[in-house]
This record gives sequence, C-alpha cells and structure tokens, in this order.
Amino acid sequence: MAERAVTAPAGASALEAGGPPAPAGERASRPVTARPTRRRRRTSRSRWALRLVAMGYVGILVALPVGLVLWRTIDQGAATFVEAISGPEAIAAFRLTAIVAGSAVVINTVFGVGAALLLARYRFRGRRLMDVLIDLPISVSPIIVGLALILAFGWTTGWFGPALQAGGVQLIFATPGMVLATAFVSLPLVVREVLPVLTETGLEQDQAARSLGANAVQRFRRITLPTIKWALAYGVVLSVARALGEFGAVRVVSGNVGGQTQTVTLLVDERAEQFEPGAYQLSVVLIAVAALSIVIISIIRPREQSEK
Repeated sequence: MAERAVTAPAGASALEAGGPPAPAGERASRPVTARPTRRRRRTSRSRWALRLVAMGYVGILVALPVGLVLWRTIDQGAATFVEAISGPEAIAAFRLTAIVAGSAVVINTVFGVGAALLLARYRFRGRRLMDVLIDLPISVSPIIVGLALILAFGWTTGWFGPALQAGGVQLIFATPGMVLATAFVSLPLVVREVLPVLTETGLEQDQAARSLGANAVQRFRRITLPTIKWALAYGVVLSVARALGEFGAVRVVSGNVGGQTQTVTLLVDERAEQFEPGAYQLSVVLIAVAALSIVIISIIRPREQSEK
C-alpha cells in the first residue's frame, strides 16, 4: 500500500511528524509522510490472531467431530451406507422426521411471522414479557420442554389430559406431541430473523398503503412479505435444521417406539447405544440436509441483496 502524504499542521514540528528538520520558513507548508507501518503491523497481527482463534475454535468443536462422522461413514463403504438408510426402520424414521419437522416449520412460520409483526408494530401491556418468553426455548433444556408438555397434555397427570382423552385426542406418545415439542424448541429461530427487519423498516410504507385504501392482506402481500422474504427464508431454513436434529424434547414425549414414534435422531441414538451399524450413515444424511439448506440460502441471500 502506498504511504499516505499529509500536510503538517502549522504548529507541528518535523521531528514530531517523523521527518528531518526543516528550515524555519518552510515548516508550515512542507508536506510530511505519515508512517503507519507499526500500527499496520499490530493490526495485522491482531487480525491473524483472532482469525486463528476463531478458526481453531470452529475447527475443534464443529469441523473435527463432523469430519470424523463423515470419515467413519466413508470408511464403511457405499454398500453399508445404502443398507443403513434403506431399511424398514430407517425409512419409517425418515418419513416421521419429515412429517414432524415439516409440520413444526409450518406452525413456526405462521406464528413466528405473526409474533414478529405484533412485537414490531404494536405497543401493548406485556410486550416485553412476550419478547422474553419467545427466547425461553433457547435457554431451557429440551428435556424440560418434554416434561412440561407431559405435565400439560399427559393422559393421566396432565392438566388437559383427561379432557383430551375424553375427546379421543392423543398428544403425548404420538405424532402431535412430537410436533408440539419440535415447534416449541425451534420457534425463536423464525421470530429473531424477521423481527429486526420489521423494526428497521418501520411503519411508513404500511401507513401510506393504508391511506391509499389497501387492506391488511394486500399490505402484507405487497409490502411486508417482500420486505421480510429473505429473513423469513433464513429463519425457516434454520428452523428446518433445528427440527431435523431435535432429540431431547422429542425423546421424552414420543415413547421411542421403533417404526411408530421413532425419528431419525432417536434411531441414531438407539443404534449407537446398542453398537448396531447405521448410526453414522443416518447421521450423515441429517447433516447433509441441514448443511445443504443453509449453504443454499447463504449463497442466494447476498446475491439477492446486491441486486437491490
């Protein structure tokens, strides 16, 4: 980089600027050269140190374990991979995982956008409490979430259990309970992506459209949705990845019955505990789906933003 030439202030000496002494009549107008080399070296060293720390942290905690799973999968061969993911239990687990994750993501998309609109555009009593409660699933253990759902909807001990049983509705140890548990733990991912965009956008466009006679559906479809579409897409992708890998809450409310209430994560846990083949192969499928979704949305999102 070329050195930056600056003009010394009228009262500054050449020695303070790092240059040779100048005649008294030329001190006020003689250009001097700044020497930020030492500062640049310190900045460069700090940048490299932070980069090494960040890359080492991510490498040890994320890349190394995932890489070992991939290596064990490849080491056991393609035939073992196909056999592990095509068995009856695996197919049933994949089907149930898709149902549970898909249903939870739809629920989170609808209620997540609604909650974000409510928090961004309205002031009401209890708003801060609602804002805090939305983040609660991130801080609470999924095991506790499962126990809470059993206390609320369990057939014998739950508050609503007897009424649900009388109506022939079974939530706990069935697919609906697994959907509720998955939606609970992944709800903040949609809200926290959409809410900052709505807050930054403000109400001006919405109020202008309202003054022109647009109803709520038209304002949402033509103003709100185009504004939040990429934040919503990223939140949905994160929610999908979280839903596919959910284990603790689903483990408590599902009963873990093979072929009936056993998702892929539960099947992986079972095979790993019993030293049965297939745990690594099933894990790789979950990792691939989640990583591919995040990579695709990460590539598309900046490209769309740069076109604006």
